[in-house]
Amino acid sequence: MVTRRKKKHSVIKDTLADKIFLVCVYLFLFIALIVVLYPLIYIISASVSDPSYVNSGEMVLLPRGFTLEGYRLIFDNQDIWRGYANTIYYTALGTSINLIVTIPCAYALSRPEFHGKKFFTTFMLITMFVSGGMIPTYILIMDLGMLDTVWALVLPGATSVFNIVVTRTFFQSTIPREMEEAAIVDGCSDFVLFIKVILPLSTPIIAVMALFYGVGHWNSWFSAMIYLSDRARFPLQLILREILILQDMYSMPDVPMDGNMAEFIHSKQQLSQVIQYGVMIVATLPVIIVYPFLQRYFVKGVMIGSLKG
Repeated sequence: MVTRRKKKHSVIKDTLADKIFLVCVYLFLFIALIVVLYPLIYIISASVSDPSYVNSGEMVLLPRGFTLEGYRLIFDNQDIWRGYANTIYYTALGTSINLIVTIPCAYALSRPEFHGKKFFTTFMLITMFVSGGMIPTYILIMDLGMLDTVWALVLPGATSVFNIVVTRTFFQSTIPREMEEAAIVDGCSDFVLFIKVILPLSTPIIAVMALFYGVGHWNSWFSAMIYLSDRARFPLQLILREILILQDMYSMPDVPMDGNMAEFIHSKQQLSQVIQYGVMIVATLPVIIVYPFLQRYFVKGVMIGSLKG
């Protein structure tokens, strides 16, 4: 007769303190979700709702009186389409220049055999705390003949020292030194090593830097406002800024008006509020669409590039 013994598995039970902590964590995450999600849903709903419901506060979360009149007015504006084209061009060109400067610079500073890397690193870090100021920068741009050109928007910010430091740390902690030595033994030059070995292994940090720089160029408007005077070169954000400012033209004047004129201006004022929400969606939608494709690289690249090393 064979006696079967039941195996007892030891199970660690959560204490009361652990359960309370877990409930607090989920409660905090739920509140954070509401805080982040509600404004986004409200803006989307307000952009497609009847202006009277939006301005009276009757629209709380979901759309009421569905209408696309605000978007029709936005996209009937040719300046917006031209601004979109300009912004896409500035973002693509600027991000390409940023990556071309940042990635090789960070790789060079990460190599132990590079003489003088401490001096160059220290020199670049000083620029993070001390700058020439807006007026000297404007004078420099003017003397270089870059006013009212695309180069005034993409060259002054050709790289970021912070991004160089993050990328350098990624190279130091991720790329095996033995792999580089093996490639050199096989006859690879420094240029071939960088192009065919280093760059393919650096996809996460390249994606992160492209996202950082791309979002910065997409949202940029201050540099365009200072350096550009030709409206045909204005980026999207500067066009949208003008729309948000000019919507005040429909505010009620102080001069006496008949009933029809007052009603017309009031309707325009209500519609301008909806246009504000519409331009928010128009400006942020491309970035929201692109981000999910880079998210897996974003998390990996940032964690490796900022915490290790």
